Amino acid sequence: MVDKAAIKEHAEVIGADGVHVGTVDRVEGDRIKLTKKDSGEGSHKGHHHYISLGLVADIEGDKVRLSANGDVAVTFEEEK
Repeated sequence: MVDKAAIKEHAEVIGADGVHVGTVDRVEGDRIKLTKKDSGEGSHKGHHHYISLGLVADIEGDKVRLSANGDVAVTFEEEK
C-alpha cells in the first residue's frame, strides 16, 4: 500500500498506460476523490468520482500512477 500522505491535491491520476484518469481533489479514507471537472459527460457530469487507494501503483512527484490502464481504471470508479 502506498503512503496516502504523499498524494498531493491537484496531482494528476494516470493509468498504467499513462492515460489521464482524473485530478486529485483530496484523499478521503481509503479512496482518492477526483475533482468534478474530470467527472465525464451526461449523467456523470458534475459528480465526484472516487478511486480506491488499492489501485495506486506508485506516486511519481505530481502524478499518481494506477496499476490498471486508464480505460480499465475508470470502470472501477465510484460515483457520489
